[in-house]
Amino acid sequence: MSTSEPSADGSLPEDTEAVRRALVAWYEADHRAYPWRETTDPYAIWVSEVMSQQTQLDRVVRAFEGFVERWPDVEALAAADRSEVVGFWSSHSLGYNNRARYLHEAAGQVVEEFDGSFPETPAELQELQGVGPYTANAVASFAFNNGDAVVDTNVKRVLYRAFSVPDDDTAFEEAAEALMPDGESRVWNNAVMELGGVACEKTPACDTAECPWREWCDAYATGDFSAPDVPTQSAFEGSRRQFRGRVVRVLGEYDSLPLSELGPRIRVDYTPDGEHGREWLSDLLSDLADDGLVALDTDGETTARLRQ
Repeated sequence: MSTSEPSADGSLPEDTEAVRRALVAWYEADHRAYPWRETTDPYAIWVSEVMSQQTQLDRVVRAFEGFVERWPDVEALAAADRSEVVGFWSSHSLGYNNRARYLHEAAGQVVEEFDGSFPETPAELQELQGVGPYTANAVASFAFNNGDAVVDTNVKRVLYRAFSVPDDDTAFEEAAEALMPDGESRVWNNAVMELGGVACEKTPACDTAECPWREWCDAYATGDFSAPDVPTQSAFEGSRRQFRGRVVRVLGEYDSLPLSELGPRIRVDYTPDGEHGREWLSDLLSDLADDGLVALDTDGETTARLRQ
């Protein structure tokens, strides 16, 4: 079975070179095709990474293609009207609209502070608005081949099952770094994420996906495919996120609207004094105002408009 058995504390196989070669060969022979995998343009990769946060990839593909067609580079995005960017985001159900606002603000940073050229290291990329450690590392890896080992939910699942790495963030990071070949972050991070997304999902497909690590895998040897708990995103339908998006879409069609006209346009069961009435809508709009997306005029009947 295994040519070098990992120990119970999660140590890696001795022949890490063979492990690396097997994974990279498997990935390069066949992998899912996404438009952001066909480019090293940091702008396109950055947009795709932000869109992919807690959003199904099939929906991301359609939105990504439309987004980069409309705003093909960082200069175009920086010059865009923020309300149009937020409206696009909301109309494509891409999750929290703050991400669209951060994209727009970060595009301005790249143009004004970096002369239109993206920074190339994870540390520098984190200077951009809304760019956290994971996104910064992904852009550095896929655009510049200059990143650290990516550790997302899929990668954790792979390492936990294959090499008995403990369910501990530091242990996952150390194991991921030890496995990644020097100077190969682009192909390696793509490959190990593909492994977790295709062969080592919650329900594994070891044989049908021809997992390249079966020879070394603890879970494959024992039949125990347990994995760390994976956080699940709350249902979108009927959620606060959904109605925030509706507010942005509706206000995108009008200069401004009083609450009495806005409420019925975003939910059919809106009644001014009901459970989902003025108080509920005012609270929702206050959140959007705090996020810098909506402006409220309280002179007389409260009206709302998108902030420019």
